[in-house]
Amino acid sequence: MSKEKIINEKSFEFLEKYLNNASPTGYEWEGQKIWMDYIKPYVDDFITDTYGTAVAVINPDAKYRVVIEGHSDEISWYVNYITDEGLLYVIRNGGSDHQIAPSKWVNIHTKNGIVKGVFGWPAIHTRDKAKEEPPKLDNIFIDIGAKDKQEVEKMGVHVGCVITYPDNFQILNKDKFVCRALDNRMGGFMIAEVARLLKENKQELSFGLYITNSVQEEIGLRGAEMITQTIKPNVAIVTDVCHDTTTPMINKKTEGETKIGDGPVISYAPAVQNKLRERILETAESKKIPFQRNASSRYTGTDTDAFAYSNGGVASALISLPLRYMHTTVETVHKDDVENVIRLIYETLLNIKEGETFSYFD
Repeated sequence: MSKEKIINEKSFEFLEKYLNNASPTGYEWEGQKIWMDYIKPYVDDFITDTYGTAVAVINPDAKYRVVIEGHSDEISWYVNYITDEGLLYVIRNGGSDHQIAPSKWVNIHTKNGIVKGVFGWPAIHTRDKAKEEPPKLDNIFIDIGAKDKQEVEKMGVHVGCVITYPDNFQILNKDKFVCRALDNRMGGFMIAEVARLLKENKQELSFGLYITNSVQEEIGLRGAEMITQTIKPNVAIVTDVCHDTTTPMINKKTEGETKIGDGPVISYAPAVQNKLRERILETAESKKIPFQRNASSRYTGTDTDAFAYSNGGVASALISLPLRYMHTTVETVHKDDVENVIRLIYETLLNIKEGETFSYFD
């Protein structure tokens, strides 16, 4: 595949719509419908499961099965406690960052639609400058403009309502994509683009391809854990985000060095099958796709772990998209990296043959 741009007008429209839609962990189905509608012309069939994972399938009758996967959910909050004065205290749904909350607008999802709110914070004038408290889970709160608990309930807000940020997609300096939930709706976007390119380039695969958009990654890889038992793949290539470590306050000695704009990040970890990873590296080198390396310790912290350790062991690898400001509302990635992750997954698929075991003993 040439080095020409991959993202076209139609795919860009899909990306913006997909990112701006809220898909908190446990509530992903509306986003999945957007994703399925976009990818439908490029695939043969779909699989969905009880909790909302969506899988688009090419060559569903093939016995040898390859997964390419991203996850569809975003971090969020739950309403946990309503005070008599009508203020809301929250708990996390995924790894939501308490430090970014103060002064943020929120959307509270109710049966009657969205109720707007704000994370309040005491004015600077009223705080004791000698012992200022930082934002913490037990002192951040949401104000929805209600005078008391009864009015909160009349507005349809109750304990268990899920809360998301409304921040929408923007472009920074022409080639940086900025939004909440790039972790990991960019993954869903990138694997959908792989399916589109296979179709448009009339590439015939010798195996079944399962383009998997999993749910509930943010609370422990749960969607991947479920769907891998259904698919029973032979190979899994997972894409997620990883940290750009070149911004302030990040220690490269512990976090490694990866940077937006320098290409896809290929992981080394016990869950990453070495022969499959080497195939990806060889593909990147032969196709002149820029890449970076990253080492994980006991686990990758991504759906790679769920696939690798399922079904008696599945050859799995991780191709990550470097990202700045993870789990904030201004997550930032480089357009070139997005296209190069798509390119690397696409070209790697063309280098996999039906029946390969990737065994160390063959």
